[in-house]
Amino acid sequence: MRRQHGITMIEVLVTIVILAFGLLGIAVFQSKASVGSIESYQRAQAVILLDDITARVQGNPQNTAAYESANIGTGDSQPADCSALGGGAPRDVCEWSNLLKGAAEADSSTKVGAMIGARGCVTLLQAADPSPGVCRPGIVQVAVTWQGLHATQAPNLDCGKNQFGDETYRRLIAAQVLIPLLECK
Repeated sequence: MRRQHGITMIEVLVTIVILAFGLLGIAVFQSKASVGSIESYQRAQAVILLDDITARVQGNPQNTAAYESANIGTGDSQPADCSALGGGAPRDVCEWSNLLKGAAEADSSTKVGAMIGARGCVTLLQAADPSPGVCRPGIVQVAVTWQGLHATQAPNLDCGKNQFGDETYRRLIAAQVLIPLLECK
């Protein structure tokens, strides 16, 4: 009877190849999970910033038109210190701009508290009409947009459009805010 040599070596090599493919799969999964985690964090930040401007607009119902802007945040000309603007809509927009730029959290001197390239838009969809017999509330649309890390379907609203290169990387959340007429007859 002849003895076979090298069978154990072949078995070890096959095991190493299988193990290498398994480890490669784990690394790819970890990478995708990390991107998903960052995307989730950015969406949570966007929701907080959307709620912030919604509360500001609802808190100043007489001046909703003063909030209207198509490009608040990254790339705008709002000052870093908003205290000179007094109160009301101009200061609210300035402070929201700074939040969109990440001013809520800093690492050394770098602002890191917001999404990548965050921008906001406030659009007056319907002006309030307190005329007797009409009594139509105002409607404002607020939106937050930012750059995502992987391609998805492009949003259908125009806020931040063409600001991030490929439109499939643009993320957007929006809400419509009803501005009630408290003294309407």
